[in-house]
Formats: sequence, structure tokens, C-alpha cells
Amino acid sequence: MPHLITTHELGKTYRNRVVVEGLDLRVPEGCVYGFLGPNGSGKTTTMKMLLSLVRPTTGEIHVMGRPMRRSTRRELLGHIGSLIEAPPAYGHLTGRENVRLVQRLLALDDRRTTRAVRTVRLQDHLDKRVRDYSLGMKQRLGIALALAREPRLLILDEPTNGLDPAGIDEIRRLLTRLADGGTTVLVSSHLLGEIDRTATVLGILGNGRLLFQGTRDQLFARSVPDVLIETPEPRRAAALVARSHRARVDEGAVRLTGLDDAATAGVVSHLVRESVDIYGVRRDARTLEDVFMDLTGGRGL
Repeated sequence: MPHLITTHELGKTYRNRVVVEGLDLRVPEGCVYGFLGPNGSGKTTTMKMLLSLVRPTTGEIHVMGRPMRRSTRRELLGHIGSLIEAPPAYGHLTGRENVRLVQRLLALDDRRTTRAVRTVRLQDHLDKRVRDYSLGMKQRLGIALALAREPRLLILDEPTNGLDPAGIDEIRRLLTRLADGGTTVLVSSHLLGEIDRTATVLGILGNGRLLFQGTRDQLFARSVPDVLIETPEPRRAAALVARSHRARVDEGAVRLTGLDDAATAGVVSHLVRESVDIYGVRRDARTLEDVFMDLTGGRGL
């Protein structure tokens, strides 16, 4: 699969503080790439480097097969839409006036801006001043302005910030539609459930380094779910296996961590030999949040 974004050993240091280090991103074309990491992990700094808003200390960035440099940035940015941090709108102007301003600056026709506004379903609120918008409406306006140039690449930092559940679902469906139509979307979010339902590829940062990059299935394959052994004697069973495995009693069952299938079979055989009755053996269901917490050492977003 061709990649729309690639980076090689990308890094950013502020004075003596390393914010991003040795980053090798591979963002496939036409996907929703979920960019995850705890606060302070370097996500926003990375996005700003991709947009040439922050100059890298080390490494290279290629977008659409071309290096992002001073000589190429203007042309490349013409194919990129973005929403980083606060939506870029003037509060004293109406939504329509903000759209017209961007339209004139980018020399866009009415068709593009109308389509962008309708895509985020903001057409009925354009005559309000932006300072009277809710945070969710400001987010939708920011996304519309990013979509107006019909970009090949859309970079969004927390696009669902301030949205109610219906708005979050709307943005999720929008990102999926954009990717299905060929737009590559790089999106960061603290809502792991939404990323899990939207992204086709995940990148997870921790302390400025890339901890994982790949599909959801590849991520879950790296994280072995706990084994739960249901028995009427959970304390005795846990004691019998605790010397060789991490075991604890959990709601009337024995929870074992880090066991593959072969090791699980060995534990079950051992307990049967010790005359422990076993009612059932199962893998614990895991969510993206569980795996994320494992990768990042328990640090939340």
C-alpha cells in the first residue's frame, strides 16, 4: 500500500528537552490513521512538523512522495487541510464571513465552500457570529475550513473536542466517508473508543517515541489477554501456580497474566493433576484502552 506520509528519524528538541525522537511514520493513502498517546507524548508537535509549522531538529518528512522543505512546502500545503488546537476563525465575524474570507484567500469557488459547509452540517448556522457558537460548532467550522480546498491529506488534532455524542458520531461518519473517498485522514483523539471505531491504522506515541504502528489486529496480537480459570477453589488454585506464573484471585476465578495457549494448557494440566475442579477457561476480553494502557505504562491520554 502506498504511503502518503513517511518520516525518517524525525525528532524535535527544545533546548535540552527531547519532545519527539526517531519517529518513522508510515501513513497509508486513503486511510484514517489514529494517532494516540498520553498528554505530552509529542502528538501535537509531530503534527505541527508535518505541516511545516515547527522545524524538525532531526530527520526527514515526505508528503505525497516529496520532501517537505522550504522550497516545496507552499505547493504541498495546497493539498493539505488541517485543524490544530483552536479552530482558526474570527469570533467577531459570522460563520459565512469566515468562510468567504478563506474562500478569497485560497481562490476557491462557491461549489467547494458550499460542499465543505454541508459536509459538517453547519449551513443553518452561518449567519451567527462565531463568538456565539458552541465549542462543537466552532470545531465543525474549523473542519469545514480545512475541507474547503478538498485536500488529499487532512490533519486533525482532537476534532471531536466539545461535541455531544451525536456530534461525535457525525464526525466519525464524516472521517470514514472522507477516507472511503480517497482522502487520507491523520487524527489524534483522547476518545479511544471513537478511534477504535474509525481508524484503520494506529500509531501510538509514548515519551516522544513510536511504541506501535499498524492495524488494530496487529496491535491486539502483540498483547496477550489474561486467562481466567473458573474453579470452586480459586485461592488454592492460585497458590498452586503462583510460583511459576503471575496469578491472583479475581471475582472467584484465577487470573493469569502473560500466558500463551501452550502455557495455559500446562497450567490447566497441573491443576487437574492436583485434583482442582475446573469449570471453565477463557481469555479476558480486551479493549483498545486496555492495550493502550499496557503499551504506555498505565498513563492515560
